[in-house]
Amino acid sequence: MNDILPDTSRYWEMVEGLLCHVAIQYGYQEIRFPLLEFTELFTRSIGETTDIVEKEMYTFLDRNGDSLTLRPEGTASCIRAGIEHGLFYNQIQRLFYCGPMFRHERPQKGRYRQFHQFGVEAYGLFGPDIDVEIMLLAMRFWQELKIDHKVELQINTLGNLETRVKYREQLVQYFNNNYDVLDEDSKRRLLTNPLRIVDSKNPDLQELIKNAPKILDYLDYEAQAHFDGLCRILDEIKLPYVINPRLVRGLDYYCRTVFEWVTTEIRAQNAVCAGGHYDGLVAQMGGKSTPAIGFAMGLERLILLVADNLTMPNLQVIYLVLLGDDVIAEGMLLAEKIRANNKVNVIVNCGGGSMSSQLKRADKSGAAIALILGDAELAKREVLIKYLREDKPQQSVKIENIFNYF
Repeated sequence: MNDILPDTSRYWEMVEGLLCHVAIQYGYQEIRFPLLEFTELFTRSIGETTDIVEKEMYTFLDRNGDSLTLRPEGTASCIRAGIEHGLFYNQIQRLFYCGPMFRHERPQKGRYRQFHQFGVEAYGLFGPDIDVEIMLLAMRFWQELKIDHKVELQINTLGNLETRVKYREQLVQYFNNNYDVLDEDSKRRLLTNPLRIVDSKNPDLQELIKNAPKILDYLDYEAQAHFDGLCRILDEIKLPYVINPRLVRGLDYYCRTVFEWVTTEIRAQNAVCAGGHYDGLVAQMGGKSTPAIGFAMGLERLILLVADNLTMPNLQVIYLVLLGDDVIAEGMLLAEKIRANNKVNVIVNCGGGSMSSQLKRADKSGAAIALILGDAELAKREVLIKYLREDKPQQSVKIENIFNYF
């Protein structure tokens, strides 16, 4: 678990606001769903043999004996909400979400057991054009965050169900022929999800994986045409990409196009953003058959990547020094008027204190200007302006004219 403290939360606020703004520009609308869901939602959608369901979910029984789980990802909840509220019935939906997720993983740089995801999902659209829109949307994120030079788009296709059945058979045969070379985790996956062996990071298996059958050799006409169409449009719009035949994604529901944006800037896992098609998932969860595609990004890793590139806006902060109990009410009203008229941040001194102690608080707060209001100033309807970051003389200004200074 991880706390986000004030000196970092400014970056979070800026990045989250930018992501939401760009998604809205593309016609996507925000959806929010609960942190807690019935466990069955994730076992049905993600897959019982995935690492998430087998090892990583936070699951418990409530007082009624119902099994509940803290959401480990957003797609299952998004689809559940869409089915329950009729969002997918003969409709195209472009949705985005942002919030905390939970997985019992080994903590590493940029990855925590409570982490934050921003996700984008499109429902009811089938062709490679929606794949490209989703990828362009991600690229716009990187451009706005000034990290487009730090990331690379990798793509692959998993074809349709028939493709994966054929490919799985060939993969199982190949790895069975080399069974003695496999590590224990790969031997387990050979029985449950052999495609995940292709994604293994074990250095001892890399030569074996390099020579394994490639799913691109087993595509039927429709799957091949979809992937060719995607590559053609990406070439025409000059969006750089790399075809990575080892890219299979870790969740059972993916089909057709899958993709990742990767970076070498973070030493931990290098995927910044990942997604793909899950065309059968809505029907699998009880809805009408609906094509779907989306992606999600971990905000912790994204913040690490963008921190050196972001220039925080230099907001003007004013600290209001109040000398004496008789000026507190007038000072509070003055601060309200400045906030409303000038749209600047005003911190009002609370708790009393001498002029010296209040100015020390003002300096520590990061304020650029201190406004000083005491009995003498109030009697003359004036306020004293003291510059804390510039070598300027302090000056007295009529209260009614103070708004012209900010």
